[in-house]
Amino acid sequence: MGKTALIVIDMINTYDHPDADQLLPAAETVVPVISGLLERARRQDAPVIYVNDNFGEWRSHHGELLDKALAGPHAHLVEPLVPDESSLFVVKARHSIFFETPLSYLLTQQGIDQLVLCGQVTEQCVLYSSLDAHIRHFDVTVPRDAVAHIHEDLADAALRMMERNMGARVCESGELWT
Repeated sequence: MGKTALIVIDMINTYDHPDADQLLPAAETVVPVISGLLERARRQDAPVIYVNDNFGEWRSHHGELLDKALAGPHAHLVEPLVPDESSLFVVKARHSIFFETPLSYLLTQQGIDQLVLCGQVTEQCVLYSSLDAHIRHFDVTVPRDAVAHIHEDLADAALRMMERNMGARVCESGELWT
């Protein structure tokens, strides 16, 4: 059995996009849950990998993305989730954490074969990332209380699809790294 990594998707965010108003209520709820997951995963020495949109800032790196989010009006959603020195950071350009990123190679090099996906948006990036993880033969767990949505009905459907069609384990975050 390999290692499990916690993957934090798109939580370093300025919330300056068209769907932000719909996303913010769910983001407010999941931030403390993800913060707890980060704490427990780090205590167990589980690798933590942030995979984040670059928001079209092609010359930026993770430090600049973090600084911009922390300087924005929703910094309170980013501060509890700031990467520590042991965290890894992968910048992505599209929905899936795997699409044209080095993540698959990184996971293989680290001996990681089990992923816990948390972050946003359940019915978009989390769903597509779960599918891409599945087709790459990674075991996926999605804690339902640690993923934020824009449309609750679509998020519920996405979680059912991940569980049924992709073999993902959908659970509560309290079941992980206890």
